[in-house]
Amino acid sequence: MMLDAFFGLVLLATMACTTTSFTSSFIGRSNLLVRPAVGTGSLTMKLYDWKRRDADESAINDVDSFEFQFDNLKPAPGSKHRKSRKGRGIAAGQGASCGFGMRGQKSRAGNPTRPGFEGGQQPLYRRLPKFVGKPMGPGHSKTEYNIIKLDKLNACQPGEVVNFDVLFSKGIVTKTKHEVHKIVVGGEEFTAKDLTVQAHGFTKTAREIIEASGGKCELLKRTTGEVIEA
Repeated sequence: MMLDAFFGLVLLATMACTTTSFTSSFIGRSNLLVRPAVGTGSLTMKLYDWKRRDADESAINDVDSFEFQFDNLKPAPGSKHRKSRKGRGIAAGQGASCGFGMRGQKSRAGNPTRPGFEGGQQPLYRRLPKFVGKPMGPGHSKTEYNIIKLDKLNACQPGEVVNFDVLFSKGIVTKTKHEVHKIVVGGEEFTAKDLTVQAHGFTKTAREIIEASGGKCELLKRTTGEVIEA
């Protein structure tokens, strides 16, 4: 019995030493302590402007009744900083290399690189696609018309009102991606008589040929399609 008690005491001492060494080496004794939970019921923000920490700003926070004027405007706390004095010793926080590092191109005096330079790789302004074309070309300021030649109107009857919809319904022209149409002179002779041609544009020669054959040209508005000039 005495021997069993002795071995029990030795075992308990060994376990205590092992627990103590494990705690001090890996976890730490302070981490084993249960810390009380901190309540988050009332959260407060730290005001970094020391001159306004104790100021009564309840009137400003009243959005419904407070009116901002020139005499009560204030910058937001933390938005105004004192001018940083670089190169005035390491105690100032920006001494010695002044925040530009030890060596390198960006630590030298003057502008190290030009705007848009990315160290030699393909810069952004060259990676993006360009808006190609001449300054007065398609997509800039020039209006793209669907071209209708005068010889397409030869199949129309005298005295008929002709526009793109009429020609499309007869199968004379095909559909187009442009919504504005222009009458131009074709390669064949214009033989139709007394036509009232409606379009968004006419060339000077095409207008003269239509009017010489007894017809009339009516200019349409580009947005609504109404007749604006006869």
